[in-house]
Amino acid sequence: MTLPPRLSLADSAAVFLATLGPVGRLPKAPGTWGSLAALAAAPWCFTPLPLAARLAVLGLVLALGTWAAARAETALGRKDPGCVVVDELLGQWTAFLPFHLAGWTQAMPLELFALFLLFRIYDILKPWPIRAVERGVPGGLGVMLDDLVAGAFAAASYALFRPFF
Repeated sequence: MTLPPRLSLADSAAVFLATLGPVGRLPKAPGTWGSLAALAAAPWCFTPLPLAARLAVLGLVLALGTWAAARAETALGRKDPGCVVVDELLGQWTAFLPFHLAGWTQAMPLELFALFLLFRIYDILKPWPIRAVERGVPGGLGVMLDDLVAGAFAAASYALFRPFF
């Protein structure tokens, strides 16, 4: 993906943040690449944090991601461009949140991978209400919120079925 000429510094920064640097520009399935980047970073940047810090991180990613996604849509001239993957970071880390809420101190790699898969399924299929959020909330906030809901669905599904494994 090449950027349009004459992007302002703020637009360039927004596109860089929205695409997680080069991650959103990787070929084929940028959403999966974004989720994999979130999965790879989580054991160092998210899952070891206490609950309050995790919630603060999610709030920060939501706020910055909303700004970056909205600005990237304008700069790139497309609604919810595929290269914007900061929403996958928010959704994937939302899926990882229950490890702390349930009193688990650290997620195991297999559990993180299971949550990665669940999130990708919800994010791709977009069952109700995920699709309704995607269609009903415009701009950068809509880009971010549908993945937040998909992450919450993944977390709830995993928490529901975890006792059986």
